[in-house]
Amino acid sequence: MIFVTGGSGLVGSFVISALRQRGLSVRALYRQQPPALEFAEQVEWVEGDIRDGLGLRAALEGVTHVFHCAGLVSYAPQDEDLLQQINVEGAANLVDACLERPGIRLGFVSSVAALGGTVPGPEQPTAAGPLVLDENAKWDLGAEHNAYATSKYLGELEVWRGVSEGLQAVMINPSVILGPVDWDRSSTRLFRYAYNEHRFYTPGSINLVDVRDVVDILLRLTLDTNYSGQRYVVNAGALPLREFMTQAAACFNKRPPTVAVPDWAAETIWRLEHVRSLLTGARPLITKDTARAGRRVTEYRATKIEQALAFRFRPLADTISWCCAGLVQSSGVNR
Repeated sequence: MIFVTGGSGLVGSFVISALRQRGLSVRALYRQQPPALEFAEQVEWVEGDIRDGLGLRAALEGVTHVFHCAGLVSYAPQDEDLLQQINVEGAANLVDACLERPGIRLGFVSSVAALGGTVPGPEQPTAAGPLVLDENAKWDLGAEHNAYATSKYLGELEVWRGVSEGLQAVMINPSVILGPVDWDRSSTRLFRYAYNEHRFYTPGSINLVDVRDVVDILLRLTLDTNYSGQRYVVNAGALPLREFMTQAAACFNKRPPTVAVPDWAAETIWRLEHVRSLLTGARPLITKDTARAGRRVTEYRATKIEQALAFRFRPLADTISWCCAGLVQSSGVNR
């Protein structure tokens, strides 16, 4: 019996589909109502919350493997407490529940954000040379980190605590995960931006990976190996944001963005958005962290997982094309 958290999310939904294709029994956590997914009728759905430790203990009855795909991705200042509750306390609850059932293996979805790396300030928008990070990156306690990155790092610490107490666990650190899901969700907003033919883009690059590769790696590590106490960067490569937008727009037969937003303008916009969010309570469209993201070229090396599983990532061009086609088909929009 396999237990999955975050089954309604991008990674979790693909994990459930892949597990059922393997013929494995799946139990999955949901909060309000079970999501409408492929194989949903073949899943044992359990109503609950990752923040409910007692509920998690009950849900793990008879479970052999756990895939923790639940998590909050947000850079809005209003969500700092929620990030702590879901990404840190939720991870701690799940680790504690797993420790009470010896023999369980945990596959934990973290993020490259947990590897550290600092965000340039307005006075130093571009540092010289790329920042190269892999699994051996050390978290700099004295550096400035956004709340999301901090929550993922602290969530990883809970898994390391579990490993030190005997838990069999592996972690993956994916970059921005691409998949054809709801237009309003997570990384899919990048495709919506390209589809809507916005004129502006921010300089910089973005690291990307196909959700199918993420799920394949996660399942193989957790189900097909005995690796434990290891984490693996999962990243297919980086693209300049303008190139990504251009490729996506071409797939949609749309006009790509052509006007670069200078750093000074981005600094002004996020400050105005911050004031607007304070006055209205709405989520800011751009934050300090998103405005400054990508200013320093960062390279996340996935050599470790490529060697461990003899793995080859899908080309990003194929992933972008697949996502665009799936989004058009699922939403019924015309190209």
